[in-house]
Amino acid sequence: MSALKAELLAIGSELLGPLRAETNSLWLTERLLDAGIEVTARVTLADDAVLLESAFRAALARADVVIATGGLGPTADDLTREAAAGATARGLRRDGAIVEALRARFARYRRPMSETNLKQADVIEGAEALPNPRGTAPGQLLEHEGRTLVLLPGPPGEMKPMFDEHVLARLRARAGASRVVRRRVLRIAGMPEAGVDELAAPVYSRFENPKTTILGAPGQVELHLVAHADGEAEAETRIEELATVLRDALPGRIFSEDGRELPQVVTDLLRERSLTLALAESCTGGLLSARLTEVPGVSAVLDRAVVTYANRAKVEALGVDAALLERHGAVSEEVASAMAAGIMKAARSEIGVAITGIAGPDGGTSDKPVGLVFVAICGAAGTRVRRNHFPGGRGLVRQQATQIALEMLRRGLLGLAPL
Repeated sequence: MSALKAELLAIGSELLGPLRAETNSLWLTERLLDAGIEVTARVTLADDAVLLESAFRAALARADVVIATGGLGPTADDLTREAAAGATARGLRRDGAIVEALRARFARYRRPMSETNLKQADVIEGAEALPNPRGTAPGQLLEHEGRTLVLLPGPPGEMKPMFDEHVLARLRARAGASRVVRRRVLRIAGMPEAGVDELAAPVYSRFENPKTTILGAPGQVELHLVAHADGEAEAETRIEELATVLRDALPGRIFSEDGRELPQVVTDLLRERSLTLALAESCTGGLLSARLTEVPGVSAVLDRAVVTYANRAKVEALGVDAALLERHGAVSEEVASAMAAGIMKAARSEIGVAITGIAGPDGGTSDKPVGLVFVAICGAAGTRVRRNHFPGGRGLVRQQATQIALEMLRRGLLGLAPL
């Protein structure tokens, strides 16, 4: 038996602008996966009647479960009820009990109720109204031609409890009590997406269950493994079987399988070994230390971090020889090494890390182009310097530089070969 398929519709023109992030779909995806239901599409839609009705009709033709959030308010542009009714060729009926509940709610707060609020009592023929004690917009649940259609309010404070209290158990029952979907994310740093896929695809393409999706981000690649099974033990067994052969195909390259990001992994390794770290950053301007200090408990291992942007700062704060800077330039293997050694000595820490480069958009030359970054580590994690040439704009160069520094640290602490 295959898993049920769900599609999520996030409704609201404001969600398509630059000021509002749509987060309901992410939360619902996690809940549905735990219930054994696979999310196959997530769509954000403007408040347009024709567009919404078309989207509902298309989703209901493909998915077993369709969940819409938003558009259940009292204003003229709240069109979710009407669009869903049109897509299912059903009428709307005004629910007297909901009308009375709305009037009582407004009276309780001593506020006048506009007649426009009455549209929130309109329920699709055959649908069940879902109570909303936290707001004025009831939800709706409709079984339609073998599909389950759910309409939920947009505010997360109303949507989440309504889903958990009135929808989740029903969807679990429909999916089958023992049917589960489990996901594991394998994270790799310091390799391009194409390089990872070249090694991983011959492995994961042999498996239909779990399915694998590869996702790329600056300095990081993720392999998402999703297994369907009749129980948690079987799902985990399926995922572990694939993960084992992927580890063999990518020896030493997977830094996390348990949800941790690279700063957390490096911090945990340092704590396990009772080692301290000091950082000297130039072009990254403190980004590496910022990423590490997001990790709770990093104070046990991070002694200090300095931003030595100017050459004078490198000399005064880190003890870099001025003649070395004159001879090789600030962006060089030699200066990166001296910076790492200098911060380690100044902090009396076991490990020093340094980053120096040209983040752009200006300042590059034919010999030292924009995106050229040297990363050095020295001390208990080994002594290594890596020359990198990162693509992208200033922000991407800086992000990738910190990711490479963290991966060099991880590999050094584990005794793995240099990148």
